[in-house]
Order: sequence, then C-alpha cells, then structure tokens
Amino acid sequence: MKKTSAETRKKKIYRRSAKKPGLSPGTLIYTGDKKEEAIKISRFQYKDDSYEEKEFKSLIDCLNTIDDSYNFWINIDGIHNVGLVEDVGKSYGIHPLVLEDILNPVQRPKIEDYDEYIFIVLRMLTFNPKDQNIEWEQLSMIWGSNYLVTFQEAQGDVFEPVRERIRTGKGKIRKEGIDYLVYTLLDAVVDSYFSTLESIGDSIENLEDTLIENPSKLIQGSIHTLRRNLILIKKSVWPLREVLSTVLREEPELVKTSTRIYLRDVYDHSIQVIDTVESYRDILSGILETYLSSLSTKLNQVIKILTIISTIFIPLTFLSGVYGMNFKFMPELEIPWFYPWGFWGIIILLSGVMLTLFKKRKWL
Repeated sequence: MKKTSAETRKKKIYRRSAKKPGLSPGTLIYTGDKKEEAIKISRFQYKDDSYEEKEFKSLIDCLNTIDDSYNFWINIDGIHNVGLVEDVGKSYGIHPLVLEDILNPVQRPKIEDYDEYIFIVLRMLTFNPKDQNIEWEQLSMIWGSNYLVTFQEAQGDVFEPVRERIRTGKGKIRKEGIDYLVYTLLDAVVDSYFSTLESIGDSIENLEDTLIENPSKLIQGSIHTLRRNLILIKKSVWPLREVLSTVLREEPELVKTSTRIYLRDVYDHSIQVIDTVESYRDILSGILETYLSSLSTKLNQVIKILTIISTIFIPLTFLSGVYGMNFKFMPELEIPWFYPWGFWGIIILLSGVMLTLFKKRKWL
C-alpha cells in the first residue's frame, strides 16, 4: 500500500527506534530505515604543510595507510553495515554502548567523555521548500587525540566548506589539532540551523502575505507544518547547547584553551538559534490567531447578512399571511387596484424603509 504524503511527512519528523525491547545492553543492531544507501569511506590526513584526501572500499585499507604524524578525519556514510561499525569500535577501543548509540540513529544530541576519546551525537537539518518540511540525520562523532571518526546514515552533509578549507589550507584548520576540526564541524552544523531558520522565516513571511490577501484553509495546514519544524529544530539545538556547555564547563583534556574561545562562539550561536525559534513560534501563534479571527469575522459577516434578510422578510411574511387567509369579509379584497398597488406598494415601502434604516446605522 502506498503511503500518503501526511504519513511520509510524519515519518520524516518523528522517527522512532525499531529496536526490540529486552535486548542486552550493547547489542549492535541498526535501527534506521536507510538500509539501501551506498557505503562510502573517506579520509583526510593533514598537517600544516600538506594534506591527503582519499576514498576507500574497505576499512582495513583506510586504517593500514594512516600516517600517525598527521591528524586524520575518517567519515563513514552508511551505518547499516553493522560489521563495519563494529570493526571501527575494535580498532579504537570504543565502548559497545557507544557503538549501539551510533547504530540507533534516533539519539538525543549528547556528549560523553571516555577519557581517551569523546563521543558526540548531534543532528544535521535540511529544509525542503517544496513541502515545507525539515529532514534530519544523526551525526555521530568519535573524537580522539589525533583522529576524528564521523558516522552518517547517508551521503550528503553540510561539511563541504570544511573540506575545502582543509584542501586549500585557509585559516587555522591545518595548523590546529582535532579539537579545532571538531569546532569547525559543530560550527557548520549550527550554521545550517541558521540557513534552515532563514528558509522558515521566508515561508512565514509568505504566509503572512497570503493571510492578508486571501486567507484559505491551506494556511492552517502550513502553520502546523512550520510549527512542527520549529519543534524539531528546538529538539535538536537545545541538547546541542547542553553539549557545548558541558565542553566549556568540564574542560576535557582533548580541548585546548585556545579552542574553547571558538566553542564559546558556537555556544552563543546556539542560543541565538533558540531565541529565533521562540520568536518564530510566537509569530506563528499570532498568525494562527489572526487566521481564526478572520474565519470568525467572515462567519459573523454571513450571519449579519442572513439576519438582515430575515429581518426584512418578517413583516413581509406577516402581510402575506394575513392576506392569504380565506376570509370573505375583507374590504381590501374588493378593491381592484389593491393587490398591484396597495399590497405590493406596502411591501416595497417597508423594504425600502428598513434598508434605509440599516444603511443609516451602517449595518450594511
């Protein structure tokens, strides 16, 4: 059976874990829905004066050709291959619970410090202008002293500007350690939130214009869709703020003092995203109230017109009822000109007087 657009939209926004209850902790099962995606393993090795970018068909080839004198970033697209994720865990001594969280891509953004490495979970968001929906993907990071391993469900992310900076050597990214690379990735994710919010802001402005010009039933559906999107952004950025706050407060050994300043800037940006989300939610609430008020105004206008029509016809109905009775002794019935001039004249006069009165009181 083909799924409706509403069911597809609900699935994109509210993804649920497919893990069966009762399994032992650390059981490695992929619970996502992107099992058909191609697996891609890419690696950057870099230091101040050089870099190397490569793609590999197997994890073994990737790990065996690493030069420990370099900082390196391994990105894996396609976590439905449980064996691949498990091999990464064995190579870097990753706790099974961390691997379980990587394979369960509905995690709340968080950070866990395991001394030798730090595990970070966050969400990447993209806005689809066609259906006004947000699609999101979990990004998992394993951050060590001179390495970073990132896991994504599918190919495509917001990190191409970071890769370009590594290729060109612009900025500090090659000169600094892995902690600075993690900062740039976090900054790219938060910047993508701003881009998403900008698209939502444009949609809200268009919605306001439509509401003023020609309010329709479609407006209510658009309002609810945008409000769901804002809830999703809030659920993504609020925990991310906690992640950044934890790094700044606990000061892990893997984070240099010079990098904390940049992380504080990302933290400030996350606060700005939250403020923008709250502002947009207030605006949408106002738009919804305005829309409902416009519906109420239209209904009142219709009721007013019907009431005026009924009021005009009440005396006319009375006259029709009186002269529709079958009484023999009604003097007016014997007058030849009474029906066309008397009866209809009274009706027209009454109607004209009532209409004039309604206009004078500005009810019409």
